[in-house]
Amino acid sequence: MSDALNYLVKARPEAIGPYLAFLKEAGRHLDPKTRNLISVITKVHSQTRNGFRQYLGRALREGATPDEVLDALLMAFPALGLARIIWAVDIILEMDIPGFDPARLGGKAKPEWHDVAALAELPAEGVKRLEAGDRGLFVYRTAAEIRVYDSRCPHQVTNIPELAVKGLTLTCPKHEWAFDLATGDCIAKGTSPLNRLEHRVTGGRLEVLW
Repeated sequence: MSDALNYLVKARPEAIGPYLAFLKEAGRHLDPKTRNLISVITKVHSQTRNGFRQYLGRALREGATPDEVLDALLMAFPALGLARIIWAVDIILEMDIPGFDPARLGGKAKPEWHDVAALAELPAEGVKRLEAGDRGLFVYRTAAEIRVYDSRCPHQVTNIPELAVKGLTLTCPKHEWAFDLATGDCIAKGTSPLNRLEHRVTGGRLEVLW
């Protein structure tokens, strides 16, 4: 929910509450991906930046691909017009979301394994933030397992810094969504978990797929 809508919910609950209930009921028979792609279009039409970022993140979490997001924008061209579509794409590029690299669109490239770090560079127990190319990662390691998470918050794709880690809790500085790095689950403010990435260990080195 955007900051402006949060404000209206608090300032005029008697008006906004029924409206949100109506929207929820109207979309009850839609799958989550479709529902969020429609919300992406409505936020582009109203040019609500925070709302667009929020619902874009939700659509991607529900399985929408970058190609599907762009196709949805272009299919809405009669209602949106070129100026609003360009406005939306500018925000997408500004957000630097993995997957929207032109080389990876249109099925031209598949996810690849990336060499990230030697296991000896990681703590035997705990969390470490790593940079691999243009990707930020949080690596959680114990004697029993390794988990690798995208450093971007699932709320509005904010790139979370290392200073946001306190013990095993990761808190996004933008809207204070908090996550348990042992599970990836969101434990405060939001409901969506961190994006966990597939990994493997080859020759004593951690490799991650994206």
